[in-house]
Amino acid sequence: MGEHVGTAEATFAQHAVWFTEQAGVAGTAYHMALGIRFGAELDRAALVAACAATVARHPVLAARVGTDEDGTPRLTPADTRPAVTSGALTDARVAEEIARPYDLRTGPLARFTLLTGAAGDHLLLVTAHHLVFDGTSKDVLVADLAAGYAAARSVDPARDPAPGRADVHRQAGEQPWPGADHAGLAAAEQQRIAADLPAARDFWARHWSGPGDVVLPGLRRLPTGAEPGVAVEVALPADVVDGIDPVARSLGVTRFELLFTALHALLGRYGNRDLPIGVALSTRTPDQADRIGLFVNELPVSVTPADGTFRAHARVVRDRLREVYRHRAVPLAHAVPGLRPAPALTPVSVGYRRRGGEPTFPGVAAEVDWTLFGGAARNALHVQIVDAPTGPTVSLQHSPAAVPTDAVRRIGAHLRTLLAAALADPDRPVAELPVLPADEFDRVTRQWNDTGRAYPAGASVPALFAARVAADPHAPAVVDDDLTLSYAQLDAAADRLAGLLRQRGVGPGSLVAVALDRSWRAVVTLLAVLRCRAAYLPVDPQHPPARRELVLADADPALVVTPTAGGLPWPTLALDGVDLLAGPVPTPADPAGSPAADDLAYLLYTSGSTGRPKGVAVRHGALTNLLLGVRDLLGSGPAHRWLHLTSLSFDISTVEVFLPLVTGGRVVVASTVGPLDGAGVLRLVRAAGVTHAQATPSGWRVLLEAGLGTPGPDAPGVAPAPLVAVTGGEALPPALARELRARTARLVNGYGPTEATVYATMADIPADPDEVTIGRPLPNVRAYLLDATGQPTPIGVPGELYLAGAGLAAGYRGRDDLTAEVFVPDPFGRPGQRLYRTGDRCRWLPDGRLDFLGRTDDQVKIRGHRVELGEIDARLLDHPDVADAATVLRSDAEEPRLVAYLVPRAGAVVEPAGLRRHLAASLPPAALPTDFVPLDRLPSSPNGKVDRAALAARNLTTDLTRPPATAPIQPGDDPTQPGCDATPVAGTAGDRPDPTVVAGPPGTPVGAVPPADDDPVVAQLRTIWQEVLRIPDIGVHEDLFDLGGHSLTITRISGRIQQRLGVEVPLDAFFDTPTIAEIAEIVRPSVKEC
Repeated sequence: MGEHVGTAEATFAQHAVWFTEQAGVAGTAYHMALGIRFGAELDRAALVAACAATVARHPVLAARVGTDEDGTPRLTPADTRPAVTSGALTDARVAEEIARPYDLRTGPLARFTLLTGAAGDHLLLVTAHHLVFDGTSKDVLVADLAAGYAAARSVDPARDPAPGRADVHRQAGEQPWPGADHAGLAAAEQQRIAADLPAARDFWARHWSGPGDVVLPGLRRLPTGAEPGVAVEVALPADVVDGIDPVARSLGVTRFELLFTALHALLGRYGNRDLPIGVALSTRTPDQADRIGLFVNELPVSVTPADGTFRAHARVVRDRLREVYRHRAVPLAHAVPGLRPAPALTPVSVGYRRRGGEPTFPGVAAEVDWTLFGGAARNALHVQIVDAPTGPTVSLQHSPAAVPTDAVRRIGAHLRTLLAAALADPDRPVAELPVLPADEFDRVTRQWNDTGRAYPAGASVPALFAARVAADPHAPAVVDDDLTLSYAQLDAAADRLAGLLRQRGVGPGSLVAVALDRSWRAVVTLLAVLRCRAAYLPVDPQHPPARRELVLADADPALVVTPTAGGLPWPTLALDGVDLLAGPVPTPADPAGSPAADDLAYLLYTSGSTGRPKGVAVRHGALTNLLLGVRDLLGSGPAHRWLHLTSLSFDISTVEVFLPLVTGGRVVVASTVGPLDGAGVLRLVRAAGVTHAQATPSGWRVLLEAGLGTPGPDAPGVAPAPLVAVTGGEALPPALARELRARTARLVNGYGPTEATVYATMADIPADPDEVTIGRPLPNVRAYLLDATGQPTPIGVPGELYLAGAGLAAGYRGRDDLTAEVFVPDPFGRPGQRLYRTGDRCRWLPDGRLDFLGRTDDQVKIRGHRVELGEIDARLLDHPDVADAATVLRSDAEEPRLVAYLVPRAGAVVEPAGLRRHLAASLPPAALPTDFVPLDRLPSSPNGKVDRAALAARNLTTDLTRPPATAPIQPGDDPTQPGCDATPVAGTAGDRPDPTVVAGPPGTPVGAVPPADDDPVVAQLRTIWQEVLRIPDIGVHEDLFDLGGHSLTITRISGRIQQRLGVEVPLDAFFDTPTIAEIAEIVRPSVKEC
């Protein structure tokens, strides 16, 4: 190629590809490939000649990439042209050739490989780097190969088969090196950008707010660069293919606009709102129609969520697409100041092109595979559509590490289902279009809810307990400190108290308040109340008096059982004057009979969003179903000893008290120790031989810190008894689950709101869990995940959890309006059945387990991004030095900010910078807390859950007192109290300091001394920054991207640093350290004398 001299400046699209390659995150994402399969009749010599002729016509295929003195890439001729190589046709060889790296510096940037199969068939595999090749180039290449093949076959075979000319598709003659021509392209591009830039900047200022947060079935994370990928083909039925054209015409849209509308509607049904979709738009001019090269600009398309019919939405999408088309000449990086280069512009992208018919290669059968996949994925999902005369071919390209391939297959089925329904009835609302194919709909609504189990009719706690009394009356039933009651003694005590209750007017339908701490007397009282066919109302004596009075006033019980006489304005029964263990037993002992399934068993108050507690009324049928279901799951029996550690006002206490009593087990009452006394609880567990215990994750942390699972100090050589741990009440972090599972015989994670009777689902946690789920519904309980319109969500897509079945509460006492709001008709059950709307977000895993994602009201919005507070907490708890954590959105500062409150592990030192790096590895920038505040312990609500309201009410100014520059996060006293030695640390993650304020990079305290202006490295860098950016005065802490930097400016800055200071700064370093001060720290150790 010596005769082809000259160089061509890279266009902006080419520069963007080159820049990504230099940053080391491209992999094979820019490898483009197509294959042409030939029969055995192939004329190999003619094909070789055709390949040579095509390269001669398009010398850009024989290019390499050099750089000028600024480091700016330029295309120059490679020393060699692409030549046809041969080999055996195997799948492995095809994959190897597609993945074989390109050396952009030496070229050439295209390869031709002729592979021959065992049967004599052939595959011509053409691979090219995206820097010189785009989708339309495939059509141009194939047409020119066909023309060259025909031309070679028409010459005298005795002659050297040099490329000739033919008019089969177009002339295939050799062209000069297109250096000047490409230089003209770059110049023309720059002129177009300059002319269109003002309008583009105005448009994108209104329509670009970032890549957004994507929801996809099974999404684990976003790719961090080019990752090994897989392509899934989506087969469209013939009726769908045939319906595209007529429906598109009736809607007034193009075929692409119709398909894009279907994709956008599907993403909306997944729960995405205002999610931009990257679209590769052609920038070819008419005179470039038959040229090979890169003529593409990817731009984001954001459309408001569909709230009408598919027809109306198609027109909205069309109008937005055509708005974006008008700005396709301007790269987004030019139009949006501060846009940071990234491997992928958006999580979801679309490529579309129309192609002509199949080419003709004279004398041999030929078939083109247009959609060979390059093997790498940069987006969470890339939808590639090739629209042929016979219909569109749809391919879903993805990284299995980011989105499992099975989930992507389901995405394809969802797209096919929605598209078919939209074509059949475009006037149907998008919210009503089916998404789930029949088999998936059946799975999530019926198969995974096939939980029916027959339990004895008439079963109730009193009846089941009576059966255990009869079976083994002398077995221990309750142990409280030094007192042990047998089943017969407990039964007699309950009968005595029930007689007294009846004397006070308690009977079927009565409500009795039980204002007792944990004790054997409390156990007796609960049984006695239920034996009267009355319901009990737990009132925790430890709650504030105002709270107790509010609950009693709202419930208005017939009687209050108290330990001692008091001045309550309700009838009371004080147990200090009652001998429950002696005296006659009333006859008949149970005049009211056993409770019916619809009788009320208990009334339990939970916090209300308005501040007024809600009384949840639970029937006997629901309570019995819970106990028998948990019995079957745990295998409960007489050998089990349950620790009763929970306040009666927390509904999990029903399991601690009643499950052992209806299965012949033993209740071990923790009356002398509290949940926060970890050492005391463990002494009781060891002394009483407790086999089963339950607590919230916060409670289990207390016990782990106290030495759970290790020998006690009184018996250092004795292995602890195996304990079955049941956890519930709040999300169980994976790190805690691993530690707890390692120190117990079995770990069961339970989930359930009070309105669904304690536990609705349960999961056995394996020894080393990668994920912690809430498992599957208990017997006779059903679970549905529904979207905002009440439609079932696909597997892997978050939805609100609705519960149904035998576990549902009756409703809220005296709150018919609230009951009707959250207990709604069940569209999947029999007439008259109900669903309870939990307000919790979950997703189905492919095996039918439920993955808990947090509260629907735990979602907050910050800087336009939806952020899940529970996800931040979970990632913080994955850090080995963090014992507990909770994140809140503080809106009482000048701007909303995320504040992470955390409890370091004992003896651990947690550096804020390390926490930020840890979180940044798995969370988007918008989800990174601005500040980290260490505490000795997180505040808890009365039921043991983290009290986020208390955190949000803390004094933020005091909490964010900055420490010395080297101070790490350590456990400290409450920094809001006088005289404490607090070490809270405020950071700057997610927001750069204002350039007018003296501040350092993330983690640098206010007042830190910035690099001096007379520092020679800083001075040189400042000069380079100002030259490239053409800004006269730049602060050392100003963000390069906020100043309008993009990939081209980074390239030039890096090139000039290498020229003047002799230091090569990796291009990706500018992403993480985009200020002069930070780059100076990288350069200074290696710089020569300036």
